[in-house]
Amino acid sequence: MRIAIFLYDGMTALDAIGPYDVLRQLPGAEVVFVGNTAGVKRTEEQPLGLVADRGLGEVPAADVLVVPGGFGQERVMREARTLEWLRTIHTTTQWTTSVCTGSLILAAAGLLRGLRATTHWAFLEQLREFGAEPVAERVVEQGKIITAAGVSAGIDMALRLVARVGGDDLARGIQLGIEYDPAPPFDAGSPRKAPAHVVQLVRQAIELKRAQAQHAASGV
Repeated sequence: MRIAIFLYDGMTALDAIGPYDVLRQLPGAEVVFVGNTAGVKRTEEQPLGLVADRGLGEVPAADVLVVPGGFGQERVMREARTLEWLRTIHTTTQWTTSVCTGSLILAAAGLLRGLRATTHWAFLEQLREFGAEPVAERVVEQGKIITAAGVSAGIDMALRLVARVGGDDLARGIQLGIEYDPAPPFDAGSPRKAPAHVVQLVRQAIELKRAQAQHAASGV
């Protein structure tokens, strides 16, 4: 099973690496990291680099596609060549998946029109601009498309996918192996639970970063 994980400058590292650490354990898994070109792709805060081993033209098909999010998606959503590649590879996949704002990239490619989908809570309503129906759930399945909410939800999505492909016991075993047993120090993992002032602070920070990303993307 070939698993293609799309990498780009400005992505969130865990969006890609969380699903990778789960999906790589599928029997017969072959993971390939793909970028618009081969080479190092820098994450949102720049110091961390992940290597895309192949460019788009080298990976015309895959069984599973994973598209991570991150503020770099503002630029990717404007890249006609990347969006065309997504549409093409989607015709070959058994499963097309996204994490966080990676669903906005899928939406920009026209893959979520008329479908229920999720993304990071601060970006949910943006899905409507592309004809998708925003759903405030951690993981949303629509046929062969699976979208996950913000960042850490990529692990949940990957475990759900393992269960679909290899059965519940395999998914349980992988969950146990990576000791995915969250016990966060605060019950503030969603805007429905976090204090209002904290939600506002995070929203302001996100809007600032988003504005910066949009400005940078518009200059490409």
